[in-house]
Amino acid sequence: MDKNELLTQLQALRLKLHEMAEARGTLTDPDVIAISEEADRVIIVLQQLHRTGAVRSDRERT
Repeated sequence: MDKNELLTQLQALRLKLHEMAEARGTLTDPDVIAISEEADRVIIVLQQLHRTGAVRSDRERT
């Protein structure tokens, strides 16, 4: 998965997390926690890509 796909997935998870947390009324609901953990996994992948240099800023590419 490339950076843009991961960022899109992360944004979708953030929206889902916000909606579910509001609907459930708590951040400790098991379904809310599951979405949060999934978002954490995407963030970790993005951080790993960044550390290995696989993700570069537009300035670095030119």
